[in-house]
Order: sequence, then C-alpha cells, then structure tokens
Amino acid sequence: MEVPPSGVNDMTTLAYLHEPGVLQNLKSRYYIDEIYTYTGDILIAVNPFKQLENLYGDHMIAHYKGVPFGALNPHPFAVADAAYRQMINEGISQSILVSGESGAGKTETAKMLMKYLAKMGGRAVSDRRTVEDQVLESNPVLEAFGNAKTVRNNNSSRFGKFVEIQFDQRGRISGAAIKTYLLERSRVCQVSDSERNYHCFYMLCAAPPEDIKKLKLEDPTKYRYLNQSRCIKLEGMDDSEEYTKTREAMGIVGISLEEQEAIFRVLAAILHLGNIEFANGEEADSSVPKDKKSLKIAAELFMCDEQALEDSLCKRVMVTPEETISRCLDPESAAFSRDALAKFVYARLFDWIVNKINNSIGQDPDSKNMIGVLDIYGFESFKTNSFEQFCINLTNEKLQHHFNEHVLKMEQDEYKKEEIEWNHIEFPDNQKVLELIEKKPGGIIALLDEACMFPRSTHETFSQKLYETLKNNKYFSKPKLARTDFTVCHYAGDVTYQTEQFLEKNKDYVVAEHHALLGASRCIFIAGLFPPLMEDASKQSKFSSVASQFKQQLSLLIERLSTTEPRYIRCVKPNNLLKPSIFEKQNVLQQLRCGGMMEAIRICRAGYPTRKHFDEFLDRFSILASVTSDKSSDEKAACKKLLEAVGLKGYQIGKTKVLLMAGQMAELDARRTEVLGRAARIIQWKFRSYRLLNAAINMQAVCRGQLARHRFEDLRRKEAAALKIQRALRIYFDRRSYKEAVVTVQSGLRGMAARDILRRKTKATIVIQIHCLRFLAESHYKKLKKAAITTQSAWRARLARKELRELKMAARETGALQAAKSKLEKQVEELTWRLQLEKRKRVDVEESKTQENSKLQVALEEIQIQFKETKVSLLKEVEAAKKTAVTVPVVKEVPVVDTELMEKLQSENEKLKSMVSSLEEKIDETEKKFKETNKISEERLKQALEAENKIVNLKTALHKLEETLEDVKYENQLLKQSVLSTPVKTASGRFPSTPVKNLQNGHHPSEENQLNGAEFTTPTRIQESGFDSKSRGSHIDPQHEDVDALINCVTKNVGFSQGKPVAAFTIYKCLLHWKSFEAERTNLFDRLVQMIGSAIKNEDDNPNLAYWLSNTSTLLFMLQQSLKSGGTGATPLRKSPSLVRWMTKGFRSPAAEAIRPVDAKDPALHFKQQLAAYVEKITGIIWDNLKKELNTFLSLCIQAPKSFKGTALLSTSTAKYWQGIIEGLDALLSTLEENFVCETHFHSQLLSL
Repeated sequence: MEVPPSGVNDMTTLAYLHEPGVLQNLKSRYYIDEIYTYTGDILIAVNPFKQLENLYGDHMIAHYKGVPFGALNPHPFAVADAAYRQMINEGISQSILVSGESGAGKTETAKMLMKYLAKMGGRAVSDRRTVEDQVLESNPVLEAFGNAKTVRNNNSSRFGKFVEIQFDQRGRISGAAIKTYLLERSRVCQVSDSERNYHCFYMLCAAPPEDIKKLKLEDPTKYRYLNQSRCIKLEGMDDSEEYTKTREAMGIVGISLEEQEAIFRVLAAILHLGNIEFANGEEADSSVPKDKKSLKIAAELFMCDEQALEDSLCKRVMVTPEETISRCLDPESAAFSRDALAKFVYARLFDWIVNKINNSIGQDPDSKNMIGVLDIYGFESFKTNSFEQFCINLTNEKLQHHFNEHVLKMEQDEYKKEEIEWNHIEFPDNQKVLELIEKKPGGIIALLDEACMFPRSTHETFSQKLYETLKNNKYFSKPKLARTDFTVCHYAGDVTYQTEQFLEKNKDYVVAEHHALLGASRCIFIAGLFPPLMEDASKQSKFSSVASQFKQQLSLLIERLSTTEPRYIRCVKPNNLLKPSIFEKQNVLQQLRCGGMMEAIRICRAGYPTRKHFDEFLDRFSILASVTSDKSSDEKAACKKLLEAVGLKGYQIGKTKVLLMAGQMAELDARRTEVLGRAARIIQWKFRSYRLLNAAINMQAVCRGQLARHRFEDLRRKEAAALKIQRALRIYFDRRSYKEAVVTVQSGLRGMAARDILRRKTKATIVIQIHCLRFLAESHYKKLKKAAITTQSAWRARLARKELRELKMAARETGALQAAKSKLEKQVEELTWRLQLEKRKRVDVEESKTQENSKLQVALEEIQIQFKETKVSLLKEVEAAKKTAVTVPVVKEVPVVDTELMEKLQSENEKLKSMVSSLEEKIDETEKKFKETNKISEERLKQALEAENKIVNLKTALHKLEETLEDVKYENQLLKQSVLSTPVKTASGRFPSTPVKNLQNGHHPSEENQLNGAEFTTPTRIQESGFDSKSRGSHIDPQHEDVDALINCVTKNVGFSQGKPVAAFTIYKCLLHWKSFEAERTNLFDRLVQMIGSAIKNEDDNPNLAYWLSNTSTLLFMLQQSLKSGGTGATPLRKSPSLVRWMTKGFRSPAAEAIRPVDAKDPALHFKQQLAAYVEKITGIIWDNLKKELNTFLSLCIQAPKSFKGTALLSTSTAKYWQGIIEGLDALLSTLEENFVCETHFHSQLLSL
C-alpha cells in the first residue's frame, strides 16, 4: 500500500518493510504529534517531551472502552483495554511490559495504563477512598522517594516497580500489590555533577516555614548530600508545590499525619547526618567529630543518645569467644560508617513506605485474575558505570531475553511444531550474555561474590580474576589502557564498567551498632523500622550479596511474567537533548535495533498471532457456516471448510491448531457477533408472533364469519354486473397498453438519432478546443521567454556595472593602505627602542642581583664559620672545666666555688646565643630579599618577552600590508582590462571565460570541472583512525601515530591529481576532520611548519622548491577561504583584493566552491600567517636562484663588446649568452608549469626583468 504523508498506524502494513521506511513512518507521525504506532500487538511510544492536550482525559477513556484493538488510533488505553477484555473473556492473567532507555517516557506510560485500568475496575471501600485512587496516588509518593534527576532524564526511576492489579470475577479491582527492585542506595550519599539526589530531600527543604523550623533545616546548598552537584533547582518543577501534592497523596494511600511527620523527621536527620565531619582523635587511628552541632541535631531527630550515635560512627565492636573488643575507626572509616548508616536508614524507610501502600490497598487472596504493569529502569551507559548500572543493564538483558523468547523464538517454534509454511527470521539472541553474567560458577556475579567473601580482596584482584576467567569469552573484553575496567557486549551496545566500588556496593552489611542504636530510639516509628535482629546477627556484621539477591528477584519476576499473557510497549527517546520536535534518526534506529523491533515487525507482519485448537475453534465459530453443523469427526477438514465458507484468506491449518493472521480473529468475532445478533432477533420475532397469533385467532374467526356472510350476499347481487364491468375494463386496458407500446418504440428511435448527432458535435467541439488551447499556450510561452531574456540581459548589465564600481572603490583604498603602512613602521621603531631599553634594564638588574647574592653568600659563610668556631671553643671550655673539677681535690668541710668564672661563662654563653639568633635573623632577611629579587627579575623577563612578541606581530602585519599594496595595484590593472574586454556577465553572475594560451596554475578547463571527482590518496593509518570514525561536535585530538603517518606521507613527493597538489588537499582534509582549526591548543601546526621548513632546506633544488611552493600556496588559498575569526564568514571570492583572486581562477571548481567556513582559533590563524610567510620565502629563494644563474650570463653579455671587437665574433658570443639566459628562463618556467605553480607569484619580478 502507498504510505500517506502522515504515516500508517500499524507498521506491519508498510509496503516496504525496511529501516528507512520504519524511521520515516515514525518521524512523520512524530512531527504531527502522533506519538503512538502499532507493530502488530506491540505499541511503540515516542516521547514528545511536551504536554499533549486532550490525549489522556476521561473522554479518551470512554472513547477506547470496549473498542476492538486496532480499530482506533494507537494509544496505551487500547493496549490496556485489550488486556482487560482478554482477562475478562478468557480468564487469563495479563502483564504489560513498558521498556526503553532512560528518559524514553516509561514512567508516564505506566501511569496512563494504571489510570485506565483503575477507571475500568474501580470499587468503593468504607472510608470513601477507592482502590483506584490509592493505586493512582501511589505513583507520586514512590516518585518522590524513588526518582531523581540524571544526565539523561529529569525524572528517572532509580528503582524497578511491578504493580499487580487484582480483579474479581465481575472485573472489579479487588486488590493490588507493588513490588520494587534494587533501589539505588548510593545516590543518598554520592551525587554526580548535573544530577540531583532523590526529589523528597529538595521538597523537604522547600516545605512551609513551620516545618523547616521544627526540623532545623536550612538552604539545600548547606547540606553535603545535596551540594555535591551544581544542580539544586529543576526547571519546570516547583519543589514547594510538589511537597504539598506528595503530602496529599500520602494521606490518600493511607499514611497518617503522625507517620508523615516521622518520615520527614527521618529525612531531615539523614541530611544533618551527612554534615558530620571527622578529624583525627587523640589516640592513633581514632577519630572524633569536628563540629558536634550536626551530630546533636541528628541525634535529636533520631531521638537517640548523642554519645551513642557518636560511638556507633567512630567505633566498632568485635565479639570474640573470649571477650568483646571495641576498636576505634580512623576519619576515613568513620565517614564510610556515616554514609553506610544514611543509606541503611533510607533503604529501610523506602521499604516501609512500599509495604504501607500495599497494606493500605490490600490484596485479594481469592483473586484468580490480575494485570501486571512493569515499569523498570531503562538501559544505561554513562561515562562512568558502576555497580548500579551493571544491575540495571542485567535487568534489561533479562527482559529483552523474555521478549525474544515470547515474541520471536516461541512464535517461530510454534510454527515449526505445527508444520506450516514459514520462512525462519533470524534475530539476535542474548542468552550468551546472560550466561556470562549469571553462570555459576565462572560468571561475573559468582566471581564478585567470591571476591567479597575474602576480607583482603580489592577491586584490582577482582578485575584480574575476571580477566583470567573470562578472557576467551567474546562478549567480555578488557579496555585498552585500563587496569581494572571491563566491557560487556550488551544487546543495546558495549558498556565499560569501573570496578572501584563493586565490592563495597555488593556487600549488604547490617552493622549491629547502627541497628541497635536506632532500634532503641524513643520514636516508635524509627524503632519500628529496625526490629530486633536474630542472636547470630547481633553478634557481628553479616554479609549478603546484593547481586545474588537481585538476580533471585529477577528470576521470580520472569517466572511471574511467564504465567501471564504479556503485552509490550516499547518507549523510544527521539533525542538526547530532552527537547520537543527533534527527531534523531540514528538514535531512534539504534533503539529499535537493540529492542529487536525490526525482527518483531517482520514476524508480526508475516506471522500468526492467533492460534486455536480445532475443537475450540469449531465450538466458537461453527455457527458461521452450515457445512460444519454435522460435527464431522475430521476436525481439521471441518475447520478448513468453515474458513473457506467464510471467505477468509491468509490463514494456515497446522497439525493441531488453526493459525490466523493479525486482525482475522477480530473479523471472525465480528461475524460471530453479527450471526448471534441476527439469530436473537429472529427468536424474539417468532416468540412475539406466537403470542399475538393466539390472541388474534378468536377475533379473526368472528370477523371472518360475519364478513363471509355479507360477502356472500353481495356476490350474488353483483356477480352479473361484475362480468359486464370486467369485459369493458379488459377492452380499455388492452387499448391503453397498445398505445403506450407504440409511444415507447417511437421515443427510443428518436433518442437514438439525437444521441448520434450530439456525439458528432461533441467530437468536433473537442478538436476545436484542443487547437485553441495549444495556440494560447504557445503564445503565452513565447511572451514569457521574451520577458525572461530581457530580464536576464538587464540583470547581467546591472551586475557588470556593480562590479566596475567595486573595482574603482578598491583602487581608492590603496592610498589608505599606504598610510597605514607608514604608521605601522613608526610603531615598530618605537617598540624596538622600548625593547632595547628593557633589555638593558634587565641586564643591569641581573648584574646587581648576582653581586648582591654573592655578597650575601660570603657573609653567610663567614657567619657560619664564626658560629662553628664559637661552638668548638665552648665545647673545649666545658671539657676543661670538667677536667679541672676532677683533678682538684674535694674539701669535705668547706666547699669553695669560683663564682667569677661561672658568671663569666654564663655571660659568654648568653652573648653566643644572642649572636646565633641575630645570625638567623640575618639569614632569613637575606632569603626574603633573594626571593623578592627573583620575582622582580622574572616579571621584567616576561615584559621583555611580551615586547618581543609585539614587535614580531607588527613586522608580520607590515609585511602583509606591503604585499597587499602590490597585489592591489597589479590587480586593478588586470581587472580594468578584463572589464573593458567582457562588459556583460553570464546568467550565473560570473564573467564568461575566454580562451587563454597559458592557463594559470597549469590547469586545463576540463580538469577544473573534474576536481570534484578527483581522488587523493591518504595514508592508511589516517583513513583507519580518522576518516572512518564518527564525526563529533567537538575537537578530535589526533593520535601521535596518525600525525606521524600524515607527515611521513606528505613529506614525500606524492605528485598531483588532475592538476591539484595531493599533499595540500590531504593536509586540509585531515585538519578539517580532526577539527584542528577550532582547537585552542595543538602542536599539529608547529609540526607541519617544521616539516615544510625541513623540506626546503636545500635552496638550490628548484624542482623541490617549486613543488612545495605549489602545495603551500594551495593550502594557504584553502585556509583563506575556510577560516573565519570572530564569527565572520570566509571572504567572498569575487571581492578578494589580493593574490587569492588570481588563484581562484585555477581552483574554482565544485570541490573548491564547497569549502565550508570554519570558526578558527588563534593557532589556526597563526598557522595561516606562517604559510603566507613560507610562500613569500620560497618565491624569494627561487627568484634569487634565477638571478644567480642569470647574473653570469648578463655580465658576459655586458663584457662581450669590450672583449670582442669583431662584428661577427661579437654577435656569435652575445647570441650564445642570450641563448643561455633564455634556456634558464625556459627551464624555470617548465619547472613551475610541471608543479602547477601560479605564474602570478613571479609576475612583478618577470615584469622588472
């Protein structure tokens, strides 16, 4: 079928079933706000990132209620209604799996499904709160405590949720149960940049002032758990309003006001707990809180003892058979204990809220039917992927495997079993990836649990174990340059995981001190969150694997889903910017491929989703055809006869079942309903007729008797008269019929003649109209053609006059350029004088600094020598005093002390101490002066270098101005000649080209037109690493080997392709691809400049110089056309007032016209200046070589008249010299022509010659 511009509702009806057709259909519907599309029974939902009005109201619920699936536009309500109807009619439990990437709209879609189911099966309860309200209002409560902003989604679910809605036999909701999976605990303590913590914390900080005062809260930027990210406020979300809505929803789901106060008390305590910081204690490896303010507030909110809270954070109790040991924790371990307590409390609080909601809604143990809605986290792949992303992606692998098994594999296995005609469709199977993760032993989870069992294991040892065990698995790899990372090839793409925190996050420790502390809280609510542990668990911290628990939960979930009839909704994120009206095809295609949607579309289109056993089919549809009324023993033949009688096509008859294509079951049901309705109406009519018949028989008998008697009397009297009347009437009728027949024959003959005349007139009229219309069209076309030619002529004349005016303006600007040149020369002289003055000052300062340093060093050495001598003399005196005391005999009764000597020694000792202190002060002062002198010298050195740079820049600008003046003068002359010779432009706005013998740049006209098709060879390394990679929006840093490969390639003489230098185009393509022009810093340009400089070292090799002149001038031309600075575009070709104007004639081609402008940074602009300097330098070298070669011949020509006075001999020798000059010039011109060098480089020199 032909696809309309607005797309089709079901993609299985596409005429061309391929990826472009599917993408175009989704894109067309997305741009007209048709975000839902069927793929058989699967619904694809594209996130619009905006509110769509009148799409989810109560009128839409009524619109889709009871309507067959596919009869209306695709919608989640249609999927929910189909699941509800099948559950009611067939008694089969249903499940709706909402899957997709993070930010694809899974949570909103799940809420729409629950809204529809709640409306369809709501029932009232005694407290005036309906179950449907409680189910719906559980969503905002769970979103507040379990959702957060991530890089990809502003309202990302950080936990999995499976809602089971239970129904009774009448289809009314009788209960519900919410099961959650793997809450991301680490987000409570660690928040990445541009992300947020859970919404409830920010709602609490935006609570009313009385609540904030009661909980002692402040601005959210004051709390460590919230200010780790720069994102505090969320655009489009009012935290204060959300706080009020969450409180109302909590009341509806059965959480009392006292319990709400206790919940927010716990949240405030977690925020204050995060602000506790630790410092080193008095003992070794111990810690104490830095500021006990946050500790005190947290203890008050937890309603526990402050000292006990401090001990539980800073100490750990170890129980041994002999004794109980209390061990102190260092500050780092104490901080880890604090974060563990915060995560432990939040996880218990979240579990309590879920259990409270389940208990409030209630569950029906007698219910046999239910509909489950699965809303679980989507596939995640960030720059840094940790344990949470590993578990999330394992969940998506499990669900994708379930999808493959149910939709793809089981479907085709059923066809093989029934032995019908079927072409097998291949699809990607991720069973090997699940075995890699879950295999026991040898899987990633098994190895992780094994590493967690050993106390000395680290993430390095865990990574090495992974590499050794799984090195041969093709779905597992080790990234290059990574020591501990590993990569898993998931169904949605390769994801690299960082193992730094795998072991810590996998250990679900229950710290006994924390549990005992909060279990003893004076708050009943908090104490209820932490019931007493078992005796064994209270003795020490018990380890349990989070990954193993999560794997077991997933297995139970898959088993539960396998007992239901699944329906799938695939949510698609159209762009990564989270903005409306942007459809990124590559992103959407990747999601469709990863979800197996292309294979599902093919299977749904060619497959048979409805399968019924023969007996069931006959029991249900035998009323549609009378051929099966005899209930033939051959059920297969009976089913075939029934389907043939109905006229159904496209079905197949298997061994035990009838297989119907999509929509055929609904068609048969519609026909069955029609037959049953018709039969019911017939029965009703027969019954009513029977009742009326009995009542009418008696009345009819009386009436008929009376009428019969009257009729008999009338007949006897009127029988004779009737015979006469009948004869007269027959005569009259016969005459009238004869006349009518005659008139009919006459009118037919006349009509036939009139139609023949009309047919001939009509044919003649058509011929006249054809000739008239052709004449009018020809005359109109001639008028238009004449007017177009006149308009083109006038427009070309106008453009020629405008070009002449611009050339005159360019000639007037030459004087202004000369004035600017003289001004720049003065500035160069002034800056040169300043630079010399600065150099002299710097030399003087350095000399004075060195002299002062030498003096200070000499003084320091002298002082150190004096200090050593004084110290030696003091030691000698002390030893002498000791010896004297030993040798002098001791007088027992009258001790004699030499007080004078002691005082003298003490005074000398004090003098020495004062001298030492003064020397130390002088040394300090000297060091300070030395540092200050160094700083002054460095500043002056920087100033001198800046002055040198300014002089170099001014010289470069002056050189450019001189070049520009010369080019403008010569260009004005040539352009005036060209204007006089070609006054009228062509239709394209350019002057028509005239045949020239010596074409510029050595190009042939046919070669210029073929530039777009020319292929330039590039290095293999560059092609592999650069051009095959996907283009990025930012600068691509080339690898060293890529740059080396480029330089090695272009250093050699790689020649020309169709008159264009291959090396120049290769360098330009590489610079464009690597986005080096937009780089703030890069050494690539310096290496290219060095390469060009080294290539032209041999100044006597004219062919080599001409080759590099062609390459550098071509590259300079392309840079001048591409690079732009300050947001301005490249200079237009027809306004270029320099050599570029003449080079354009040689390079103007589709490839050159397609050069795109680039916002250039300083390195690229500097590289362009260096290229211009090299072009001038190479030109000068070639010109100098030519002058050296011609000077000898010119000097001989001048000296020839003096040496040879004979006329014949003079003419012969002079002719020989002039012939040498001509040969030298011809050799140079041929060399330049071979290397396709533009002759304008040497135009001024050749004119002067």
